[in-house]
Amino acid sequence: MVMFLFLVVALAVVVAAVTLAVVGGGETGPLPEAAPERLQDPLPYDRPVNRADVEGLRFPLAARGYRMSDVDDALARLGAELAERDARIADLESALAGAQAAAHGAHASHVSMEKPAQEDQ
Repeated sequence: MVMFLFLVVALAVVVAAVTLAVVGGGETGPLPEAAPERLQDPLPYDRPVNRADVEGLRFPLAARGYRMSDVDDALARLGAELAERDARIADLESALAGAQAAAHGAHASHVSMEKPAQEDQ
């Protein structure tokens, strides 16, 4: 029974010493505040985002998952770049359709000019 009481008292002393050291009773004072973890490698601003940038994107963990501001910033950036690319693709497809229509029209007029010449032979 004496041994059990000794172990309980020793455990209480150890827990109190550790708690006191963590809370601020050490030689250097209290532990410094931990700097919040921030996104280390954000998406590049000097060039468009590519697949490797997105695959390498890792968000730091916060108390309840990921830091919302980092995720929101990355999603806003990706959304803006995707919208820009969609607009560029639509412009290029429109230009291509116009060029194909012009080429088809020129080809049709060229073919219609050749038909009477062939009939004379």
